[in-house]
Amino acid sequence: MKVVFGCDPNAVEFKKELMKYVESLGHEVTDFGSDDPIYANVAIKCGEAVAAGEFDRGILLCGTGIGVSIAANKVKGCYAACVHDVYQAQRAELSNHANIITMGALVIGIELAKCIVKEYLSVEWDPNCRSKDKVQRIRDYEG
Repeated sequence: MKVVFGCDPNAVEFKKELMKYVESLGHEVTDFGSDDPIYANVAIKCGEAVAAGEFDRGILLCGTGIGVSIAANKVKGCYAACVHDVYQAQRAELSNHANIITMGALVIGIELAKCIVKEYLSVEWDPNCRSKDKVQRIRDYEG
């Protein structure tokens, strides 16, 4: 799986450790940076790349995970879920077909973040699942 990462300056070391971990799971990793204090810039860039199909999934990080989630969700075709536990990570893909997850480097620890990422990357959306109509409604509204 091709996974793109991005973060703001609050999450640089957190991101580096997660990127190494994702690579160790056998995924291809690309870093879209972390120097810009305007987290919306990297979130939008990642969202555009994922929505365009250049990457299978994205992982965005900031202090809380909230700001990058809001910014990424402004990109048409980008569905970012702010997650802070393993169940949310699983359901982000299985129930909501989220192509990006976001996390807060200042609110969760790195070991939990690794568990979250592992779970998120281990599941695949089932287009015949019971959530398909709910997800389709979101996509239809987006136009």
